[in-house]
Amino acid sequence: MLEQILNINPNRIAVAELFGAIGNPARTTEYIRMLRSVEENQKIRALVIDIDSPGGAAGPSEYIYSSVAKIARKKPVVAFVRGMGASGAYMVACGATKVIAVPMALVGSIGVISQRPMLYDALEKLGVRMETTKAGRLKDMFSMFREPTPEERQKEQTLLNAFYDRFVELVANERAMPVERARELATGEVFTADEAKRNGLIDDLGDLDTAIDLAQGLAKLPERKVTYVKPHRGLRDRLLNNAAMAAVDAVAVAIETRVREAQFR
Repeated sequence: MLEQILNINPNRIAVAELFGAIGNPARTTEYIRMLRSVEENQKIRALVIDIDSPGGAAGPSEYIYSSVAKIARKKPVVAFVRGMGASGAYMVACGATKVIAVPMALVGSIGVISQRPMLYDALEKLGVRMETTKAGRLKDMFSMFREPTPEERQKEQTLLNAFYDRFVELVANERAMPVERARELATGEVFTADEAKRNGLIDDLGDLDTAIDLAQGLAKLPERKVTYVKPHRGLRDRLLNNAAMAAVDAVAVAIETRVREAQFR
């Protein structure tokens, strides 16, 4: 379908959504494939990435960032933050040629975090214990079933520091600021779009139309022709999504019915 549209109306701006948490392997793979298709298609002259995401896993976030940066080396890319562009999602935005955000968007959260539930106290109260057999002293260093050792805590912190330094350097390079300045902003906090602009984390304020107009200007396109592209979803994903939506609708209807019943009593 995308090829048919582009054959009829060449030289278009593609708009792709990046909504929700980053990290699902299947979704990441399909998103990368979509971005590669945009990169290779000569009839797509610019890309706008519509972002509303709190971020997610470090590896997938950098993978998507790298794909966006590759496109930006060949054609203009504008990242538009409509609600939240935080952590890994902000990393993705950094790969774009320009970054735009609505005034009340939240941007930044430059940092790295590791969290996991610790279950050993609860299991002990239930009389359950976890038996582990391993080869390699640190093989279970991320176990939820025991207290981490001081060595394991230090190893984990070393990993997080390495990811953090990489994130800071990436922001500094892509936003053309000194590493020291990027590190000052990398507290893990989010900024309003206005603060982010003043700090050099984004380029301007505006809405999706602003981002599309900017992409059109950067690509020097005489006409504003837009194609909305989405990652391919397999039958399993579509069925699961439809089932989930049906379940949400059913719960919403049940709640609304109870509320109406309560009001008329």
